[in-house]
Amino acid sequence: MGAVTGASTGTPSGAATADARAERLPKQDRSRATRQRLLEAAVACLAERGWAGSTVSVVAERAGVSRGAAQHHFRTREDLFTAAVEYVAEERSTALRALFPQGASGDRRAVVAALVDLYTGPLFRAALHLWVAASDEEQLRPRVTELEARVGRETHRIAVELLGADESRPGVRETVQGLLDMARGLGLANLLTDDTTRRARVVAQWADLLDTALA
Repeated sequence: MGAVTGASTGTPSGAATADARAERLPKQDRSRATRQRLLEAAVACLAERGWAGSTVSVVAERAGVSRGAAQHHFRTREDLFTAAVEYVAEERSTALRALFPQGASGDRRAVVAALVDLYTGPLFRAALHLWVAASDEEQLRPRVTELEARVGRETHRIAVELLGADESRPGVRETVQGLLDMARGLGLANLLTDDTTRRARVVAQWADLLDTALA
């Protein structure tokens, strides 16, 4: 989630500082750093402006690079934003892993809360804008569908591991998937209003249900 915050400092002075740092790096590292800045800027733009307001030019300006440099890394707008959401997915998985580096130690409430947090932050908001765009953009839809299927499998796998769920038992897989679907729904609700208080009660109830279902 720090990626979005970092991308939001796309002021001229920030860009100049970034360019100065980039010049001191070897060419390959400069290219990697530019790509990273573009992805972070794309995520921030999607979260704040939505698909319609997130053009390649807007993202390039925010990242402090030229439009030509942006198109060198990402040939089309669809390429840029598909890569951005893949980056979001990796950040989401990394963030979840970082919360439990030694495993969850049976604290299912903490795992449920962490999963819900993944779906209520700016990274999920950015991904959601791309989903909406993909529903109308024929070129974008198959890329986003494939990506989200992969992200869904990875998130499910991490959830199973952290919850200590035994999916060989009837109903356990569906229970874990229900948790993820619920978390996604809370993320959607959070787009319109601050749902923090109700969300905390839902998290507590789901943790109790999981303790019973997975025991």
